[in-house]
Amino acid sequence: MAATSPELLYTTLSAGFTGLIWIPIIVNRMREMGAWKALMNPMPDLRPRADWAYRLTNAHRNAVENLVVFAPLAIVVHVLGLGTILTAAAASMFFYARIAHAAIYAFGIPLLRTAAFAIGFGCQMVMAGRVLGWL
Repeated sequence: MAATSPELLYTTLSAGFTGLIWIPIIVNRMREMGAWKALMNPMPDLRPRADWAYRLTNAHRNAVENLVVFAPLAIVVHVLGLGTILTAAAASMFFYARIAHAAIYAFGIPLLRTAAFAIGFGCQMVMAGRVLGWL
């Protein structure tokens, strides 16, 4: 495997994790509704009975929204050769903050959820600051 930058590695891991968040949600839907009904056309207004599944669905939406901001910035850092120890740390922290955010959100812990979100946001700002020449 070819070596890659930390920015691309953690962006890839973040994208993969974001995609995997749906697995427990779908398993819960199948358990609650039965496989046939769960696999029919989506019913986005149908709230899961399990509160954790409802919260994890919201966490997934939030993960997608944040990945859309983080990934292009990290890719630009990589493509322009602007990677530093700071951007590598930000990429790593973004990934772990997103895992923490999803887990904390699913468990319904409000203040820690906000802290995990803020850490991820800070990582986005590090990438933007580097691209803009501010860092």
